[in-house]
Amino acid sequence: MDKVIMLRYGELFLKGRNRSYFEGVLARNIKAALAPFRCKFSRTQNRYYVEDYSFTDEYAIVERLRKVFGLHSLSIAVKVATDYENIFAAAVDCAPTEGTFRVNVKRADKKLSMNSMQIAIEAGARILRAKSGLSVDLHDPEAVVNIDIRENGYTYIFGESVACAGGMPVGTAGRGMLLLSGGFDSPVAGWRMAKRGVKIYAVHYHSYPHTSLQAREKVVDLAKKLTPWCGDITLYVVPFTHIQEEIHRRCNPDYMITVMRRVMVRIAERLAIKEGCGCLITGESLGQVASQTMESITSTEDAVEGLPVFRPLIAMDKTEIMEQAEHIDTYDISKQPFEDCCTVFLPRNPVIHPKLDEARAEEGKLEGEEELIKEAIDGAEVLHLGVGAED
Repeated sequence: MDKVIMLRYGELFLKGRNRSYFEGVLARNIKAALAPFRCKFSRTQNRYYVEDYSFTDEYAIVERLRKVFGLHSLSIAVKVATDYENIFAAAVDCAPTEGTFRVNVKRADKKLSMNSMQIAIEAGARILRAKSGLSVDLHDPEAVVNIDIRENGYTYIFGESVACAGGMPVGTAGRGMLLLSGGFDSPVAGWRMAKRGVKIYAVHYHSYPHTSLQAREKVVDLAKKLTPWCGDITLYVVPFTHIQEEIHRRCNPDYMITVMRRVMVRIAERLAIKEGCGCLITGESLGQVASQTMESITSTEDAVEGLPVFRPLIAMDKTEIMEQAEHIDTYDISKQPFEDCCTVFLPRNPVIHPKLDEARAEEGKLEGEEELIKEAIDGAEVLHLGVGAED
């Protein structure tokens, strides 16, 4: 009997003729997640399997696979050649020693003489004879012994299943450029878009020496935390000091944040087009701060020339966002007290409901804006963060 990790996918069944494409992308993402481990990965109809791995790596492999979008669940199973005696012996071994149980049988191999019900009854009888502390409960058992008889000549016997990330395989819905700050919101926004199959690229605006080098490292650490979920991430760290100083010098203080965000999305869109991205992604949540009112969001998006701006957190409150940050393990990094560029030259009374024509006029006061943007893009630091970069 061999140990094997069985992987199952969910939403891919809905994809009809494109199903093989989604399966192929998912398989590549699984292989990338398994790259640090010595193991064998294989595919059969509707299933993926991980075999020949070290027992000492089992927990780490499971934790890595749980974060692969597109996988619905996994189980650690015993693999035996499809033979009744092998199956029943493995079922006895997999059953608990006490409590209540039920046997579930799935029989994809229809060539067997016994049907699913007969196999379940015989397996249950043998378990009861071998383990006197057990009793059968078909409706609400404490444990379930699952027997999955596949058409590949093997049967897989397992207990509970472990929930995985669900969603769609990263890369099946195109690419997106995430505006990544050091806060709680933007990492969660990137994670939610990755769950819908978007390949994440990221841009961060750094205002050294007005902000610390620790603020930059904080954002790099956040991007690294996303890689087990999102796959490889290319992070642009854009020097924003000169632009902010010019905004501070030339623009109405009340409109500084509005103008700053307009320039940010202009830069992000150019980087997005360079990387073949089909959208921008932000962590905006309606009404959460002054720059996230309807008017502020409209004034910012007006500066985007062609790409859509996706805001997956728009209707979430802060408590929900912070709970998700804890789930994806970015919370502790985001709460570190290193300020980002949005806190530099912060006006006392930023406009909450900016008028679009005034926002355009204030941005128009930036002399040589095109040169400033080009200078920032040319000076960007480009970091390529691989899967598991947080390790």
